[in-house]
Amino acid sequence: MAVYVDPPLWPAHGTVFSHLVSDTSLEELHAFAEAAGIPERAFDGDHYDVPERRYQDLLSAGAIPVEARILVRKLIASGLRIPARQRSKALTVPLLERWNSTLPEHEELGFELLERWGEDHRKYHSRTHLLAVLEALDLLSEPALPARSVTLAAWFHDAVYEGIAGQDEEQSARLAEDRLAVAGLPGPVIDDVARLVRLTSTHSPEPGDQAGALLCDADLSILGAEPAAYARYLAAVREDYAHVSDADFAAGRAAVVRQLLALDPLFHSERAKSLWLDAARRNLEAELS
Repeated sequence: MAVYVDPPLWPAHGTVFSHLVSDTSLEELHAFAEAAGIPERAFDGDHYDVPERRYQDLLSAGAIPVEARILVRKLIASGLRIPARQRSKALTVPLLERWNSTLPEHEELGFELLERWGEDHRKYHSRTHLLAVLEALDLLSEPALPARSVTLAAWFHDAVYEGIAGQDEEQSARLAEDRLAVAGLPGPVIDDVARLVRLTSTHSPEPGDQAGALLCDADLSILGAEPAAYARYLAAVREDYAHVSDADFAAGRAAVVRQLLALDPLFHSERAKSLWLDAARRNLEAELS
């Protein structure tokens, strides 16, 4: 078990940065960073970005200095490395391209939403999750494209996120109503987007609500992920609620998992069921146990 740091070579924000990683676990990495006074906002999925002025502090705290190429090898060997496309900070351009294809000539609103999805306190409910939902919508809708109201609902569904179930969805729906009205969208479209956003608080669309089923299936697609990706999801959710004690988080999370397992159906479309249902039940039951 060791923590490694590469030289401060990576330019950003008027200085250069080092990368701090563990060769064993994120728990070890977080504990080291906390002890060294590195803020949580410096964490980027599998490493901490640390400014040059803190480099010697990290060495004094016990971090092992290595070349950048060696650090990458250590991270890959640990199994903790996250591909660049899964990093929230790296997704501005591809997400903005998607936004502009959904609602052209409203780039300013797209930037506002990206700023919201990129807030420092978000770990799971971040741009990474937004892209995953949009890609799941594409997958479930093939060969057609998802309806614009569904895509817009995906963009807005966690646009307000404070970790308060029900309240976040309601405020996100109200944000959609306000911003889309200013953008000049028709009233029925705005109403449908807001309805879909509110639906993500229960993930229980009415029978025949194909748009609602599509969005809910896409939003919960992470539940059917491979074990390593599911473990990263759980770690990120825990970080979203870092202000909650371990005991309270365990009790609250267990209630959420039981609620998800009680959903009948958990996924609505046949395609979503075939893609994710079996793995989702395995993941949820394993987590609960």
